[in-house]
Amino acid sequence: MSRTSTASSSRRSAERARVVERLEALGLRPSRALGQSFLLDEHVADAEAALVAEGPPPYLEIGPGLGALTEALLRRGVGPLTVVERDRRLARHLSESLPGTVTVRAGPAERVDLGAFGTVCGNLPFRVATPLLLAAVRAGVPSTVALVQAEVAERILAGPGGGAFGRLTLAVGAWATSEGFLPVPSEAFEPVPAVAGRVVRLTARPGGPVVPDPPAFEELTRRLFSARRKQLKNLLPGALPRGWEPPRAAASAGWPTDWPSRRPEELPAEAYYRLARALDGAPA
Repeated sequence: MSRTSTASSSRRSAERARVVERLEALGLRPSRALGQSFLLDEHVADAEAALVAEGPPPYLEIGPGLGALTEALLRRGVGPLTVVERDRRLARHLSESLPGTVTVRAGPAERVDLGAFGTVCGNLPFRVATPLLLAAVRAGVPSTVALVQAEVAERILAGPGGGAFGRLTLAVGAWATSEGFLPVPSEAFEPVPAVAGRVVRLTARPGGPVVPDPPAFEELTRRLFSARRKQLKNLLPGALPRGWEPPRAAASAGWPTDWPSRRPEELPAEAYYRLARALDGAPA
């Protein structure tokens, strides 16, 4: 093992011990029901905070936990800042330990009006990351920066042709552009989760969603990606509204002539957005 690896391992062990000590001092145990894993690595928090600081105010952090990201945000002068923590024990601790310039709210993020914020961020519990990200983009939040499960990040960032490309790619992409940043190993958390993470940034499209009826679009893609091994010639007929024939719909959307033999993940995202606009009668 190199000196660098040894130093890194020693630093992480020390960080883990500090987190465990803080939890014990507060009389807390990480809740599996809440999917709690606390970030250890200050470098990750600082990198994430740098991305957050590029977004517009006001700022909302979801799930601050012990405040690793919160402290990094404060070091960069990010504000006005609101944090929402589902665990009321941690929310009480944050209210007592953070400066009065930070607004601490106790309760689920689902009850917060995300659209009231310019930037939403957080090290999101992996089990609820997807619905929270979708809620943020649907609310039109200009900038969302989040540390999420690596698999979720892969699906959001995926291009056509791979197994990760699908409904989540298209649902997020209809509302926002996406960027992927640093990967975060599972060892950077306490307790150690079963999977790694990655930081992503979602930026709202200036003109709003690229499809005229987002709920209808999500239902369309649900049907088209319901059986990924099937070719589009077998999937498109069952996904179209009454009165639309597959050849006409595909032509209106500018799909390639060989679309019947392709599988859903083999067309680019824009092909599906054009289809949604064509079906709605808007310019494709």
